[in-house]
Amino acid sequence: MEIFPIFGEELSSMPMTAAIPPAAVYSPALLGLQATVADSFALVMEARTGVPAKTAFDVATLLHLQANELADLLHTTTKTLRAYRDGKKRLDPSASEQVLKLLALASQGEEVFGSLTAFRRWLDKPAYGLDNQPPLALLETSGGIDLVADEVDRIAHGDLA
Repeated sequence: MEIFPIFGEELSSMPMTAAIPPAAVYSPALLGLQATVADSFALVMEARTGVPAKTAFDVATLLHLQANELADLLHTTTKTLRAYRDGKKRLDPSASEQVLKLLALASQGEEVFGSLTAFRRWLDKPAYGLDNQPPLALLETSGGIDLVADEVDRIAHGDLA
């Protein structure tokens, strides 16, 4: 399987409705983190060292997030994120944990919804199990990511109420 990572200055140039084959979305760095995000302890240890800012942009591409949406989720600015990426800097542990949890959530969502595009559409719509909040709005905290992951798990098991 050949991997074609998606990299670009503007994440918004990718159409939201385009069906992107998984191999075209997961960069080698993200594929290397799959085992890490599957293990809670490994995720925390990786977050403590900080993930490269580029990884945050790769996860944003995976979730069809625009640069400003990513910055909002990480409580920073697009200018700061781009400066970190261009300077090959690592994010702080808190932001790193969020990025890694978002990667885990993307994998879970892709599995449950059948594609990242379908999962992304669900993230934008009010969810009954989340007090009619759009799941995307809850992704700005680690606990919010956990709530959304729990809701995806409930959907996977047919518990929609």
